[in-house]
This record gives sequence, C-alpha cells and structure tokens, in this order.
Amino acid sequence: METKYIFVTGGVVSSLGKGIISSSLACLLKARGYRVTIQKFDPYINVDPGTLNPYEHGECYVTVDGHEADLDLGHYERFTNVQTTRANNVTTGKVFQSVIDKERRGDYLGKTVQIVPHITDEIKLNVKKLGKTGNFDFIITEIGGTVGDIESLPYIESVRQLRWELGSDSLCIHLTYVPYIAAAKELKTKPTQHSVKQLQELGIQPDILVLRTEKDIPAEMRKKIALFCNVSPDAVIQSKDVNSIYKVPVKMHEQHLDEIVLRKMDVTPEGEPHMKPWLDFLDKMDNATETVTIGLVGKYVELQDAYKSINEALFQAATYADRKLDLRYIHSEKLDENNVDEKLSDLDGVIIAPGFGQRGIEGKFVALKWCREHDIPTFGICLGMQCMVIEFARNVLGMADANSTEMDSRTTHKVIDLMEEQKSISNMGGTMRLGAFDCRLREGSHAAKAYGKTEISERHRHRFEFNDSYRNEFEAAGMQCVGENPDTHLVEVVELPDKRWYIGTQYHPEYSSTVLSPNPIFSSFIKAAIDYRESKQ
Repeated sequence: METKYIFVTGGVVSSLGKGIISSSLACLLKARGYRVTIQKFDPYINVDPGTLNPYEHGECYVTVDGHEADLDLGHYERFTNVQTTRANNVTTGKVFQSVIDKERRGDYLGKTVQIVPHITDEIKLNVKKLGKTGNFDFIITEIGGTVGDIESLPYIESVRQLRWELGSDSLCIHLTYVPYIAAAKELKTKPTQHSVKQLQELGIQPDILVLRTEKDIPAEMRKKIALFCNVSPDAVIQSKDVNSIYKVPVKMHEQHLDEIVLRKMDVTPEGEPHMKPWLDFLDKMDNATETVTIGLVGKYVELQDAYKSINEALFQAATYADRKLDLRYIHSEKLDENNVDEKLSDLDGVIIAPGFGQRGIEGKFVALKWCREHDIPTFGICLGMQCMVIEFARNVLGMADANSTEMDSRTTHKVIDLMEEQKSISNMGGTMRLGAFDCRLREGSHAAKAYGKTEISERHRHRFEFNDSYRNEFEAAGMQCVGENPDTHLVEVVELPDKRWYIGTQYHPEYSSTVLSPNPIFSSFIKAAIDYRESKQ
C-alpha cells in the first residue's frame, strides 16, 4: 500500500503528551502488522538538542546513526521497538540551515528565498523523505509546540499543503486540553473549541480530536465538542491521566483510535492488534508487590526528564523482575563524606549518572568510594564510568590528583583524556563519539554474563576516553577493562570482578532499552540489587 501520513498537532498548552499519543498509535498500528515510524519536528532554531541545557530541554537522546535528538524519540523507540535515525528528528535550525546552504550554492537561480515556498518545501521534503524509502506503511509526524506559536507556523502551513497533496493518504490528529475548574466543579470545552478554530483558520481541519483530561468527559460533552469542531462524534477521544504512560496504548485502543485512523485512511481494520506481550508487561507492572530501591546520583535531579531513558530502562528491568521501582534522586553537588552514609545506606543499588563538566563531580567520587567499600551494586554510565576510573585511581592506585582532562587539564595522571587524533580538532562536535559502536566483551566477565554474549553494539555520546596507557596498572590492582571497541581498542566497559556488581560503561545502554526488549545490563543490575536487598533481610 502507499505510505500514509499522520500529523499530530497540539493546542491550548504545551507538554500535553503528543509524543505519548503518537507513540501509542504507532504501537497499536505496529501490533496490527503495519510498518510504522514516527518523526518529530521541533520549532526551535538550534540545529539539534545537543547544545541545549538539560534544564531547558530534558534529555538529549541519541539515535543509532549518531544524531542528537529530542527526548520524544526515546518514547518512539520504547513504544515501537523500531530504531530511529537523524531523519526522524528535524528542527527549524536544520531546515533553515539547509535552505541557506542551497541559496549560497545558487540552487534557487537568483529567486527571492521566502518562508513560502522555500522553507515549507524543505519541511515537506523532510516529511516525505522517510516515505520514499518504501520501508513504512505509516509515518506519524509530531509537530512540536502549540498551535498559535509563531515558531510553528511554517510547519502548520506545510501540513496544510501536504493535506491537499496527499488526500486520503493523510490525516490530522489534534491533541488539546480540557481543564477542570475545581471551584465550579466543571470541565470546560471552550479552550478546545478555540484551539481547533485557530487550526482551522490556518487551513487545517482535524480529523480526530484527543482530549487530555484529569476527569472523565461525559459522552454529551464530547458530542458538543464534535459539533463545534466539525469532527465526527466517534472521532473525539479522551486521554485521561493514567498511572503509567505504558497504559496509554491500551486506553486508546479501548476507544478504537487505531480503527478510526485506519477507516479514515481507507484501510479496513482486520481483527485485533497483537498486544499480548505488552499486556503481559502491564500485568507484571500492576501485580508487583515487592520493591527494589535504586539511588540515581547526578547533578540534574531537579529535572527528572534529564535522565528520562535511564528512568525508563530501570523501570522496565524492575517490572520484568516483578518489582516496583523506588527510584531516589540524589544531588551530587549536595553529597559529601558527612552525609553519604545517610543518603546511600538504605539503597539496594546505585547509578552514577552521565553528564558533562565539573559541577557535582566530587559528590560522584564520594558516592563511588562508599559504594565500592560497602560492596553495593553500582552502575556507572558514560561520565559515571569515567568517575569510577578516577575514584579508583585516587583511592586504590594512590594517584591523588588523578582526573579527566575535561575537569583538570594540568593533572599529572590523565586517566581520562582525549585521544591524540582528537586533540587537534577545534570544533568540539568533531571530537564527539556519537551513535552505535561495536564492543567486544571479555569471556566470563560480569558484563558478558549480563548480555549473554561477547559481541554487542551500544550507543555513545561522549568526548573523553579511558587513557589506555594506564590499563595495565588498573588491571593489576583489580579494575578490569572487560569491554573494548574491536577496531580502535578503546575501553568501553570496566568492572571490579571481586564485587557483587560494580560495572561502568562508556556507552549509554539506556538508549536501546524498550518495553518489549529491556536492555540486558539494566536487567542484570536490577537482579543484583534485588539479591543484595534479600541478603540484608
């Protein structure tokens, strides 16, 4: 069948969950046997989120081909088990950069370059790019921001044009908010009506409305919304708050969202989506009675979206282990020798979070020393792994000033450093290792046992590396370099085999953990934490 395009827009307020609705619909369509992918259009002028502060934007997600992307792509992968690439995330910055590059080359033959048609054509090109591969039946395109935002206007105009060009092969879902006024004890539909009217003024008639709400919206109220918004009554669906985002696909299917989409796109729905593995996961989630308590030590703990993929990977692993996850955030800037025992002693496992820069780094060293000496399951990711190396060098190898050259370029023991070939590159982006790389694990290591194999591939986002000239000293003292890149021999995994579970990965295993395929190293870490908890009882 011809590739079909679904556009998801949002109104009234931001952060309603367009990404979750898009992911849930993709999950349902995929469970029906269709080939589905999702792309996100972000209306900011940054070329990608790689330069954005996590406080501003949350986590920067990394695709297999090394693109720094919006965190919604993590949801897309977790819900669909389909890997994303740079084609799945487009920003205004990337669109403008491409158009300006074409103008500089003379591609427009001296014409005046304008928002319409040049910027809109570029956006449409990016929408259709995935369709031209022939690999997908449905492409769901989420438009970031809120209808009415000046930044989103070129995207909305592009969608308007595409609706005419694609005809029944396109469809628009509009997500809005129906607020509950507690003082009046009433749900209010007017914001939704205004949002749809604004969309209509821009030339787009939504086919389906999804209403985000905290309370059940009565059938009569949904009919009223349908009447005022020119939408068929059966295509007005509520998205009521649930205790887990992973229940949203089921709630959407209960209201026949997937069937409505198929019918409106001239596809006859057949049978039911194959959701048994997903429902089994939800069953485990709902019926877990025992708890596993994990501490996450990082500097962005005030904003939990900064560690979104780690949170979800832990939750998935805990669920499959029939445990509820009690995740405690520990601010590394506020952690020191005086309070570390109080903060960490009742935990079953500790994760040392990734990040960049000096702030909060000493607290991570304090946490790692305590975890190592108390033999508590400990997992260091990216900078967390580098901190494991530095702490071990300082407190076991006796290199008191050991450090990363990222933190102290004058240290006499550069146990973490740039590779020689990187040092002459002035563009910082050019020194980043981004995307999926192969890793060979040492036979018999804890890491190899966790994966159940020795050849793996995981995603990276970092600049500094373990300094290989120190490898022999570390291994002689007990810290084993059990994972390395088979081509460059860069160290990817370190562990202390004499401890219960003490592993650091230079890569980010959280990026590849999904609901139906949890990352095995997170599963191994959670199992070690559960075993440790039971040993204390």
